[in-house]
Amino acid sequence: MAVDATGGRYSGAAIALHWLTAVLIVANVALGLSMVPLPIIPRKLQWYAWHKWIGITVFLLTCARLGWRGVFPAPPPVAMPEWQRRAAEAVQVLLYTLLLAIPVSGWLYSSATGVQVVYLGLVPLPDLVPTDKALAGVLKGTHVALNFTLFALVCVHTAAALKHHFIDRDPALTRMLPRTRPKGSIG
Repeated sequence: MAVDATGGRYSGAAIALHWLTAVLIVANVALGLSMVPLPIIPRKLQWYAWHKWIGITVFLLTCARLGWRGVFPAPPPVAMPEWQRRAAEAVQVLLYTLLLAIPVSGWLYSSATGVQVVYLGLVPLPDLVPTDKALAGVLKGTHVALNFTLFALVCVHTAAALKHHFIDRDPALTRMLPRTRPKGSIG
């Protein structure tokens, strides 16, 4: 992959999918952490449903992102040492893998508990495994561990973007930010 000192911008669709996914992940982590300690009440059950809907949406958005990226590849990386480029690629692959694996692990967990996932309250998804309390415990632990791994990688990803912006002063971060129009511009 060629190195571009100016760092071409991502497409508007790629930027929108990136930030929509980021917002949904933050919302879902907050929802997940908030719902677990609640007693079994209607609010908790509704929050679990929302948590599942957001997770499936993140899975679908990630599939869309990968499809988009297949048709419209990412711009070449900004100039950086080879080890940083390789680390960035590894983190990117791991992030995409987790954005697919975490919703599936949650779906598997839900299936193992005997609670069917009904996407947006409209589309019943098939159970992926039979009801099994022991398996549910393993899958819950897996789901939690994958989420903590995602949190750590998002921190690394964010720190790297901020380092590129404030220390290296390269366009790595700004090429993924939505463009803003100057005040007074039309259209």
